[in-house]
Amino acid sequence: MDVSFLEPVFSAAGPYATVCADVTHITENADTEVELRVRAITERLREQGAPEAVVEAVRATLLEANEGGDIGTLRGRALVVAADGAVVLDQPLIDVPRQTVAEWSPQPDLLPVLRQLPGRVPHIVVLTDRVGADITYVGMPGQEGEEQQVEGDGFQIRKFQGGGWAHHRYQHNAENKWVHNADDVASHIASMVRRLSPRFVLMAGDTRARQILLDRASDLWKDLIVSMDEGGRAAGADREPVDQRATELVAEHDAYAEADALEKIQSAGAHGLAVTGTPSVVEALRKGQVETLVLADQHDEATLLVGGSPLELGVDQHDMDALGDHGTVVPADRALLAAAVATSAGVVVVPRAAMPEDAAVAAILRYTDASTPSAN
Repeated sequence: MDVSFLEPVFSAAGPYATVCADVTHITENADTEVELRVRAITERLREQGAPEAVVEAVRATLLEANEGGDIGTLRGRALVVAADGAVVLDQPLIDVPRQTVAEWSPQPDLLPVLRQLPGRVPHIVVLTDRVGADITYVGMPGQEGEEQQVEGDGFQIRKFQGGGWAHHRYQHNAENKWVHNADDVASHIASMVRRLSPRFVLMAGDTRARQILLDRASDLWKDLIVSMDEGGRAAGADREPVDQRATELVAEHDAYAEADALEKIQSAGAHGLAVTGTPSVVEALRKGQVETLVLADQHDEATLLVGGSPLELGVDQHDMDALGDHGTVVPADRALLAAAVATSAGVVVVPRAAMPEDAAVAAILRYTDASTPSAN
């Protein structure tokens, strides 16, 4: 995952309020229920010493984000608020959080947030008919989405069902218009794919329109297409099956990314381009070697020492003495994530049981040198 969207978090001055909140709408009393949950969260933050500006920012953001929520939708929300009350992260979660988080601490607790963020796999959803299409791009966290509506020529768009001398002319005209409209849609999709590099294009809607659009797809994006029968553009069409399928595809791509990272740790390690374990990963981060940081989703109580910048990082005081800094004790996962953001490394979070040697952290490297442990 590209975690550059976390840069504003680490650029802001702490301490921080980290919140994962349930903002569920399932009953007619949903607004009242959300207000009660938000009140409980803000009270917990006050008890931990969060200043009123921070508490009010959390309260206002959670309630504003939930305005107009439809009954029957389930939503979670993650926030990070800096010491001055600035909201430096505001993201919807895949679902309600498994556990409510309301923490006021020197470093933000972002691992549970990363594990639940939606849209980690950029993709395009196309709802098409014989006139045009609704095209939606869903990007990475921190990246704005995009919507386009393509409307083609609808005159004589349906094939003529009668007989007579005009029958074949009407048939031919309708088919030509369908193809022309599909060309217009395909052109818009190709432009979005070229600019935004989605991982897949989910196509739903009218069967014949999908067939024509598939035929018009260019080499740029035809291999990205996943087609489905449910869903459409018509008023009242149920969007839920399309959203559910998109969620499933995102999960599949996420699972592939996790498996690919773990496989690379094994294969790259043989060539010195991967390291496992906290000491080796810390050294690689300090030197800017890490291309992808692989974190276990469950961390123990391990800590690291961090100096004046995220890369002044050490496993013990001996390391910090060598860096000329005393260092502050920081939970290991938070320190490692901050260092990854500082070096523009990608981050993958995987189940702890899948990690090699039950390690809490590993890394795939950009390059190796004589001091890289696995290269010796």
